[in-house]
Parts: sequence; C-alpha cells; structure tokens
Amino acid sequence: MENWRLDLSDDDFWAFSELVFDKAGINLHQGKKELVRTRLARRIREGGFDSFKAYYDYVIQDDSGDELVHLLDAISTNLTSFFRESKHFDFMVDRFLPEVVASRKKGGARRLRIWSAGCSTGEEPYSIAMAVLEALPEAGRWDLRILATDLSTTALGTAWRGLYHMDRLTGVPPDRLRRYFQKGRGDWEDWYRVKEGVRSKVAFRRLNLVHPFPFKGRFHLVFCRNVMIYFNKETQNRLVSAIHQVIEPGGYLFIGHSESLTGLDHRYQYVQPTIYRK
Repeated sequence: MENWRLDLSDDDFWAFSELVFDKAGINLHQGKKELVRTRLARRIREGGFDSFKAYYDYVIQDDSGDELVHLLDAISTNLTSFFRESKHFDFMVDRFLPEVVASRKKGGARRLRIWSAGCSTGEEPYSIAMAVLEALPEAGRWDLRILATDLSTTALGTAWRGLYHMDRLTGVPPDRLRRYFQKGRGDWEDWYRVKEGVRSKVAFRRLNLVHPFPFKGRFHLVFCRNVMIYFNKETQNRLVSAIHQVIEPGGYLFIGHSESLTGLDHRYQYVQPTIYRK
C-alpha cells in the first residue's frame, strides 16, 4: 500500500474522534491525531482498505458492529502492570480489609465483591485477588468475587488466559511468583500463568462504561484507575455518579494517581489522594 494512502486528514481524524466519543466516551483531541493514525494503520492494512476514509465508511456501515469493536480495541490504551500504584493495595490490606472483617464479626455474611473497571490485560484484578487471598483471614471461607471489565476484547482475551511473559512480572515479588504462578516449560520457559486458585476468583466481561451498567449487585470496593483521563468532564460526572450507585454504603472508590474528583459533582467522602468513600 502506498504511504500517501495512510495519511490521516484533519477531516478524517475528527470523524473518527466524534465516532469514538459517541460510542465510548473517549475524548480524542487534536494532540491524539498521530496516535489514531498509528493505531488504525495496521487495521487498515489488514483489511485492505485504500484510505482512512474508506475504513471509516466501512465501520459505520457495518450493521453487525464487529468492526466498531475492533476499532475501539485499537484505540484503547492498555498500559498496566501487576501491583501498579502500590499505595492502593497497601490501603486495601491495612484499612479496607480489616474494616470488612470487623463488620462481618458483627453478624454480616462473609461476602466480598470488588470491581476492576478498566481491567485491561488482567494484571490489576489478579493483583487484587492475590492481595486479598494473602491478607484476608480464612480467605477460603469467604465468598470472594472480583468482576473485571474492559472495553477491549483483545485485552480481555489476554486477561482471561492469565498468561504473561516474564517481562510483565517485574512488579511481582519472588514469593508471590512461586505461590500464584505456574512457570512454563520448553518453548514457554519465559512465560508464567496465573494459577487456577487466583483465576477462579475473577470474572472477565466486556463493558462500555458510558453505557448503563448491566448488573444490579453492589461492590465493597471499586478500582477505576486511569480511566477518567480519557473522558471529558460531563462523561466523568456521569461515570462517578453511576459507580456511586453500585458501591455499598461505606465502600471505597480508587482512581488513578493522575486523576481527581475535584471539580466534579459527586457525593463521595474524600479519604486521601485518589481514595474516596461512599
């Protein structure tokens, strides 16, 4: 394919930008033009399209919606790591879980629900599961479920498999690596798979956060980190309000280190930077 055919005009960029915002709430400003060009070029080559315009036309005319999913997969950023932003895990172990245990001693059911919203390739929900299994007394007697959702089907495929190259495990201490991962052999020697005891605690689902949530249950803790940075203020307001409705009274919301609820219309109690309580 000729290089000139991969040029992304301003008109085409804004067409994609409006489509992505309408379907996923992701705000692609002018500074993201090169990112869009790079992310979509591969999809255009694979599909044999002549131009960005031809690809755009195909996406909006695809009644199945399958190609829109592929487009959003390509645009979505999936940067993550195990035990990323460790202060959240410290808070979870040192404060959140002791509060949960104390409340159950007063007669509550041993039930714990956590949501990883924007779970990417799975490192976050698996890290949550490991930390909870280590810190929760008699963890095996608890009804622990972690819902992990993301917009990207590609990222969710990796997450569901729970298979990671050793380069992705730099944040996992050796003792956790031995306890929670199976090391591959032969051609898979540099790969590790999350053990079933951890994977069984996590349910992966595709979810677009700008759409109404399809579940009615409530969560004791929600991780929604480094997600709102891709949304404008109006979408952020809707999202934090929707999450508030599915958090148990007294439950917590964790957001990313570069995010804040300052300036948003919300009903959370500020606890400390990036940590809020209902």
